[in-house]
Amino acid sequence: QVQLVESGGGLVQAGGSLRLSCAASGSIFSINSMRAMGYYRQAPGKQRELVAVITNGGSTNYADSVKGRFTISRDNAKNTVYLQMNSLKPEDTAVYYCNAHNNYGMDYWGKGTLVTVSA
Repeated sequence: QVQLVESGGGLVQAGGSLRLSCAASGSIFSINSMRAMGYYRQAPGKQRELVAVITNGGSTNYADSVKGRFTISRDNAKNTVYLQMNSLKPEDTAVYYCNAHNNYGMDYWGKGTLVTVSA
């Protein structure tokens, strides 16, 4: 059974920073075995969207709206993926979800962590 647990969300003022963590666990689960790990977000009344992704080769990709402000990274030894979010804006307010995508096209999701950015 694969478990992804997000943490680090909260309330922050515009211009502030937060760091999200996604801790992965499971009897044989390793983030290094996943094709990609990523963060998605869903704002009220909107569809879930990709925020950032990091492949098992270390390549990264970001949504245009967060480029230059967010950084995704991984610590394979800790089986954890991080999302450093700087210069936060009110429009970044959303529930942020961790995702693991394996080589067989399967996706695993965390339950999400709420990020609220006040103006």
